[in-house]
Amino acid sequence: MTKLTNTILVTGGAGFIGSNFVLHWIQNTGTDIVNLDLLTYAGNPDNLATLKGNSRHQLVHGDICNAELVAALLREHRPRTIVHFAAESHVDRSIVSPDAFIRTNVQGTFTLLEQAKAYWSELDEARRRTFRFLHVSTDEVYGSLGTQDRAFSETTAYAPNSPYAASKAASDHLARAYFHTYGLPVITTNCSNNYGPFQFPEKLIPLMILNALEGKRLPVYGDGGNVRDWLFVTDHCSAISAVLDRGRIGETYNIGGNSERKNLEVVRAICDLVDEMRPEGALGPRRRLITFVTDRLGHDRRYAIDASKIGNELGWRPAETFEGGLRRTVAWYLENSSWVDGVRTGAYRDWIRRNYQERIPQ
Repeated sequence: MTKLTNTILVTGGAGFIGSNFVLHWIQNTGTDIVNLDLLTYAGNPDNLATLKGNSRHQLVHGDICNAELVAALLREHRPRTIVHFAAESHVDRSIVSPDAFIRTNVQGTFTLLEQAKAYWSELDEARRRTFRFLHVSTDEVYGSLGTQDRAFSETTAYAPNSPYAASKAASDHLARAYFHTYGLPVITTNCSNNYGPFQFPEKLIPLMILNALEGKRLPVYGDGGNVRDWLFVTDHCSAISAVLDRGRIGETYNIGGNSERKNLEVVRAICDLVDEMRPEGALGPRRRLITFVTDRLGHDRRYAIDASKIGNELGWRPAETFEGGLRRTVAWYLENSSWVDGVRTGAYRDWIRRNYQERIPQ
């Protein structure tokens, strides 16, 4: 009989959202964390530097597709909860190389569910009732909204439009199936666009912050009118904590920031903040650096989250405004140049050149 410990297993806990969750969890609970991460380009141990030497956190370099490793970690640490962040998540990369997304997001989630089911089935009835598998997903599985369409709810039909979104939709369906078929106590969360510290600078907000700081072009897809609902990453972490504490098994909870903004609005706001925090007379207003580039394939026009379910059932609401969160985010990137330098490798620079610079009309 397997006895649960006061430990949780987090996958992808060295990535952007995962590392913020690990730091938030260690700070706000007494629960230990075993952190399984493959440490690909966006998984960075430096995100967790403040936990060095902390006995409550153990970082394991490994692959969620490795069934033997996952099984061994479950047997050794006997976690009471699995929080599954590990995923390939950048839409542009999924268009260029979808195979990596199928492997990690579909095969990896399947492997994790299989091993979790085997582990959970060995627990006695009382411990099986307290075990949780939380699957972290995205609003992109719902497809694209028109300007006047109602926001995505938990009952919105899936309509993924990119290889990334399709791979996450597949993983969501697997998680749902393991609850309904086997009774595995799964909960799924679908979040809107996150932003904040430690986000790899291929994503919109950190890319624009760093390019604006350095006086480089700010590549904006299409006409800049694509709309996203922006969620400060710490709010996302608190929402996941609320779901783990009070969420109902088998349910889905949408997590949003109540902050719909056009991409062009976001970029302009970043320009103004960088101008304020790091004025550079020779550059002039950073807004002049905005450059419209060829749109990416299948670019969804609008995402919006209806987060009323998690608010009504669990009492969670975002604490940070978009204006306050963006100011905090810009300040963090300006103050952490060593972290930025550490992640901007030659491979990163090559990706930015191929994905953005080559789109600029000549």
